[in-house]
Amino acid sequence: MTTTTKPAAPATRAPARRPGAAALSLRQGRLEITQFLRSRESVVFTMGFPVIMILIFAAIFDDDIAPGVSYTQYFITGMIATGLMTVSFQNLGIWIPIERDRGVLKRYRGTPMPKWVWFAGKVLMVVVIGIAETVLLLAVSVALFGLELPGTATKWLTFGWVSVLGITACTLCGIAISSLARTARSGSAVVTPVALVLQFISGVFFVFTELPAWMQQVAAVFPLKWMCQGLRSVFLPDSFGAREPGGSFELDRVALVLVAWCVIGLVLCLTTFRWTTKRDG
Repeated sequence: MTTTTKPAAPATRAPARRPGAAALSLRQGRLEITQFLRSRESVVFTMGFPVIMILIFAAIFDDDIAPGVSYTQYFITGMIATGLMTVSFQNLGIWIPIERDRGVLKRYRGTPMPKWVWFAGKVLMVVVIGIAETVLLLAVSVALFGLELPGTATKWLTFGWVSVLGITACTLCGIAISSLARTARSGSAVVTPVALVLQFISGVFFVFTELPAWMQQVAAVFPLKWMCQGLRSVFLPDSFGAREPGGSFELDRVALVLVAWCVIGLVLCLTTFRWTTKRDG
């Protein structure tokens, strides 16, 4: 009597685990940072421009603008704010149109990857590069110009929330303004003049209260002026608040305006962002 054996059933392969939201965001963020670092022009301009400007202005202006406050110390606070705006608003406003024009965004939209992952990657890139740039600026300022770092936890906390709200507002506005550029080449032409004008009228290169009144009023509409003012409260003596337009650093108003711009930037992103160029439809 012969016995027959049934063929073994094929082994079933366990379904592959899909990476979670955090893993997807980190992967995309790492990709965005790698692409940024491979662009020498972006690295030099974003990381080097604020440092170069500090060196130039420090060599030209060495007077005190108030008792115990040198021009260099005042200027450094504005350049930290400018650095945060450059890596977020200016960088995104220039590079997103390039990716859109090359069809990168169109191809990405056609993949099964959730669209929010792309945005998360951009945000992570901005945060990492923004932190690195700020650390570099602080290191240079302390080493070469004797900048005194915040001495209390309250001032470090203020430095933190001003930076977070400021870079968030600038990131959202950078994504939104990228839709104004029709081609890859026009991104820089659209964003750079806006960034330069804001720097000149927001108290970055000049003492804010010495600017014409109408210029101060225009600057007060936009976030950079309030980022500079919030950072001055961190790095300048408390007595300097009396020289601000409102007679104090007005940190409550700083927070209110920056939060408002975060909301405005988010609304603009949701209503204007395009994955394709107008010619692609």
